[in-house]
Amino acid sequence: MEFNANDTTRLIELPKINDPRGNLTFIESGTHVPFHVMRNYWIYDVPSGMWRDGHAFKRQDEFMVALSGSFDVVVNDGTGEHIFHLSRPQIGLYIPHMTWRHINNFSTNSVALVLTNVRYDENDYITDFNQFLTLKRPSDESY
Repeated sequence: MEFNANDTTRLIELPKINDPRGNLTFIESGTHVPFHVMRNYWIYDVPSGMWRDGHAFKRQDEFMVALSGSFDVVVNDGTGEHIFHLSRPQIGLYIPHMTWRHINNFSTNSVALVLTNVRYDENDYITDFNQFLTLKRPSDESY
């Protein structure tokens, strides 16, 4: 699978090995995700009706998978909003840096696995949507 610097948010199908004893899916860094994985985290036990606040990252790319249950990922690239419903563990969502996102509509017992290309850095977060839009806006370099 080839990736480039202009990648956009998209669903990526992961390998699935069918077996009567239980299915198996795996993720390989740089093969199924367009980056070297530096950090993993997971979101779980989200109370009914709650959501994970919106933010974007200056450098961090993400790859998100619903390991259990389902949830919606609402993304905005600065030009429009798109909703991705994740509910199958063999389908992941690639979210490049400078993409605003929030997660909602968690089902009972859902687990979201997130892989990232950088270590945790509080300064990488953009938590104000208007600031995000300002940073996404191309600079006016005409003289």
